[in-house]
Amino acid sequence: MNATVREEARWTRATLGRDGRPLDLLTARFDRHRYAPHAHDEFTIGVCVGGSEIIDYRGGRIHTGPGSIVVLAPGEMHTGGPAASDGYAYRALYAEPSLLTEGTLGGLPHFRDPVLDDPELAAALRTAHTELSVCPDPLEAESRLPWLLTALACRHSTARPACDTVPGAAHIAHAVRDRLADELQAPPSLASLATDFGLSRYQLLRAFRTAMGIPPYAWLAQHRVTRARGLLESGLRPAEVATLVGFADQAHLTRWFRRVLGVTPAAYRASVSPSP
Repeated sequence: MNATVREEARWTRATLGRDGRPLDLLTARFDRHRYAPHAHDEFTIGVCVGGSEIIDYRGGRIHTGPGSIVVLAPGEMHTGGPAASDGYAYRALYAEPSLLTEGTLGGLPHFRDPVLDDPELAAALRTAHTELSVCPDPLEAESRLPWLLTALACRHSTARPACDTVPGAAHIAHAVRDRLADELQAPPSLASLATDFGLSRYQLLRAFRTAMGIPPYAWLAQHRVTRARGLLESGLRPAEVATLVGFADQAHLTRWFRRVLGVTPAAYRASVSPSP
């Protein structure tokens, strides 16, 4: 009996900050599907996670393999299909060109080679894609994706890194931290905060990471966990607490609670509740 043919594709839309621009994420696994020639207005940035794909692009044919990054330029016609009988699987995001120029100089980046070997960046892109597909938190998307896309352009394109030294980084980071803490249920976008300081979003991210050691979304998540502890200790249920501290839902709270404290919110609540 033939094995079941797998033809799966799931789209998720992330928003880059509150009221920000959307960015589409695709998770795909195909055994036989072949794309007709087409183009996108955005950069197509994919990470192969299984099998191998053949892509017709710029008059040639490229091959992907597990761990490779593929970058297809806006407006460039391309196809895609399986290179072998075991099919292909990948994660892709569709980034507006401006996202690859925030921290760079030299205009629109040009990638001479569409297939890139960069295991560290591939792993980071795949992790960000997976986690944002599960929970497309706006601040998390805005903290992670512009940072990774700037790294992609700086490492592998004709673009040059812009100066990212930000005078007064500690002061800026502390001011951003305070705004996030004050508005934890609906935090402001990094783009709007950057405008307040006369910075680019990438410069704001650089200043925050330099001073705090972690990106803004990670700092806010840990602050929310601290607030959640107090509410759980008061007897509130995890589902109630998640909403009160700004997590998307109980699963989002649980993911971060375990990362920070090593236990689930329910287990923590049970451990601190007075004995009957």
